[in-house]
Amino acid sequence: MNDKNFVRNQIKESLTKISKPLYEDYSYKVADRLFKDEDFEKANVIGITVSKQPEVDTYQIIRKAWELGKQIAVPKCHPKDKRLSFRTLTEFSQLETVYYGLLEPIEAKTTEVPAKQMDLLIVPGLAYTMEGYRLGFGGGYYDRYLPNFTGKTLSLAFEHQIIPNFPVENHDIPVSKIITNSRTIKLL
Repeated sequence: MNDKNFVRNQIKESLTKISKPLYEDYSYKVADRLFKDEDFEKANVIGITVSKQPEVDTYQIIRKAWELGKQIAVPKCHPKDKRLSFRTLTEFSQLETVYYGLLEPIEAKTTEVPAKQMDLLIVPGLAYTMEGYRLGFGGGYYDRYLPNFTGKTLSLAFEHQIIPNFPVENHDIPVSKIITNSRTIKLL
C-alpha cells in the first residue's frame, strides 16, 4: 500500500507544477477529444465528477453536455458506509462544498440516478496504467461502485498521469478507455 501512496504523492506533486496556461490547454485538448469520442456522443446520461484543480477540468465538459441535451449525474460520497451515489445536476448552483473542498450535489435540489440509467461513467483518478488500471485518491469509493456498474467507463488524464505500473489489487477494475491531451487509449 505504501507504494501506492508514494505514486499518489509523486503524481500530485507533478500536477501542482502545471502552469495555469498549460492546465487550461491540456484540459481543453482532453475535452475536445472526449466530445469526438463515440461513447460520449452516444451517451444520454453521463456520470462525471466536478473537478478540482489540478484534475482535468470537467466544468467545460458538463456545460457542453448540457448544451447537447445530455443528462449529467455527479457523485455524492456517503462516508458512513463509504458508498457513492450519483445525482442529477442541471446547474452549478445545485452544488455545495463538502470535506476537502470537494463540490457535491445538494440532496434537496437533486435526485438520485441509479447506476443502470447511466450510459457512461467518467472515472476519476490520479494515475493510470496502459492497461486501464487507475490509482484513485485513496477513498475506495469507485472501487466499491464499479463492480455494479454495467455501462461504459472512461477516464480523463493528462499525458504524464499515464505511468508504467503500480501495485494492482484483485478488486481493481480497469476502465475501458483513457482520453489524454494527446491520445485516446482504447483498452476493451
